[in-house]
Amino acid sequence: MKAVHFGAGNIGRGLIGLVLHRGGYEIVFCDVARTLIEQVRSAGSYTVHEAGPGGVDTVVTGFRAIDSAEDPRAVVAEIETADVVTTSVGPTALAAVAPLIAAGLRTRPGALPPLQVMACENAIGATDKLRRAIADLEGAQVELQNAVFANTAIDRLVPSQPGDGAVDVVVEPFFEWTIESAPFGDDPPNLPGAGFVDDLAPYIERKLYTVNTGHATAAYFGALIGAADVRAALQDPSISARVSDVMAQTSAMLARKHGWDPEELATYRARILERFRNPLLLPDPVMRVGREPLRKLSRHERLIGPAAAAVEFGLPVDALVAAIGAAFAFDDPRDPQSMRLQDMLRSSRADEVVESVTGLHEGHPLFASVLAQVASRQAVLSD
Repeated sequence: MKAVHFGAGNIGRGLIGLVLHRGGYEIVFCDVARTLIEQVRSAGSYTVHEAGPGGVDTVVTGFRAIDSAEDPRAVVAEIETADVVTTSVGPTALAAVAPLIAAGLRTRPGALPPLQVMACENAIGATDKLRRAIADLEGAQVELQNAVFANTAIDRLVPSQPGDGAVDVVVEPFFEWTIESAPFGDDPPNLPGAGFVDDLAPYIERKLYTVNTGHATAAYFGALIGAADVRAALQDPSISARVSDVMAQTSAMLARKHGWDPEELATYRARILERFRNPLLLPDPVMRVGREPLRKLSRHERLIGPAAAAVEFGLPVDALVAAIGAAFAFDDPRDPQSMRLQDMLRSSRADEVVESVTGLHEGHPLFASVLAQVASRQAVLSD
């Protein structure tokens, strides 16, 4: 069995590649980062170190690496005969890998079973987005007949790694990889430790609107006080309380929307906070966690998504709104999205910023609260 994985970074090696290896797949890592690909290519193996109680070290072997920018034909050739294609490239990069997948499907031998495609990104409906990107390509309907597409939800903390050129990865012991089962019928991929469910929506929203929302909240408030990393930010009692309050409000929304048991969600939140504070993991810089604020403030992402749903249910959102305000204040000159956001705040009206960034429109019950946060940030920038 063979799997082609786009994205040879830390989550690609530390979660997706690890599970594929355990499932018996030969792995072909594809990435546009030349130095990274050369490091992976030259390594005969790498080790995934699980830091924390119950953690184990696993040596991953049986992989190859291709620079997909330098040799796209080689990538296409691998996809032609692959069993599985996965991604961990970030939601905004899915359109870039779509043509390669489409090309591989176009020349895939008809005798092979459908290619099993899963986009493993921190976003709702990421595989749907990838499928649409393929469908938008000329003549893509033929290619779509040669594949099945399943949405997924992934969860594992993989902080920044030492910049020493090694391809080993330090991760937390906990992970979840939840996959919708229906697209595969009676032939799901062999992914030990992954879970297959009939309805993915409750699981992916629980993860995105609790883990990612809480992580982002710690980063954005941490950045305001100059904290270097998420763990340091959570040592501040006021930030710890803010993160707890935000996750409690997202849990109330998830319980109302999907019927999650409130006590189960409370246990889930407590475990997440323990994971964020794991002293054996490498520190996760707030600037890394907070990067790309324009994406993270979009309509169905980790802040606006749960806040909008909660307020529509008539639930409290004050903690979420404060976190949204902290995200609008995220100012990192090394992050292009942060710089673009701050430029928008300086040059546009508050209502224009809210509509453009969050997708909310005047009349939505969350609009006025977010507008006030934007206006507050603009007042700071104008001083």
